[in-house]
Amino acid sequence: MTIQSILKSKGAEFISIDSLATVADAVALLAQKRIGALPVLEGGRVVGVFSERDVIYGLAEAGAHALSRSVGDVMTAPPVTVAPECPVLTALSLMTQRRIRHLPVVDAEALIGFVSIGDLVKFRIDRIEAEAEALRDYISS
Repeated sequence: MTIQSILKSKGAEFISIDSLATVADAVALLAQKRIGALPVLEGGRVVGVFSERDVIYGLAEAGAHALSRSVGDVMTAPPVTVAPECPVLTALSLMTQRRIRHLPVVDAEALIGFVSIGDLVKFRIDRIEAEAEALRDYISS
């Protein structure tokens, strides 16, 4: 199982934000789309990830002034990325070790998708349930 198989099942569409956007704009986009993080782009390349955690850290550091700062000033950078051929278990391990919940999927420096830990866990559970069903069918036949 690879990240590419997750992108095929969930779709490779993603929402991103420019590093020059304000934190207030990013917060509005997170709320509007009901998501927890955004890949941050500069010139089409992923330069970071902006998440709910970055908002909290920014508010703790600068108060309401953090909302007028640029996303590039508060994002988590450099981004931890994976290639589409990365195994799902490797990606899950990376997320656990680095204590992150979102991974940009990059191919030849181009962003081709964005996966969350929820995407990976759902995919693993679906696979385990399918394998269990196949074993039940095999045993009963």
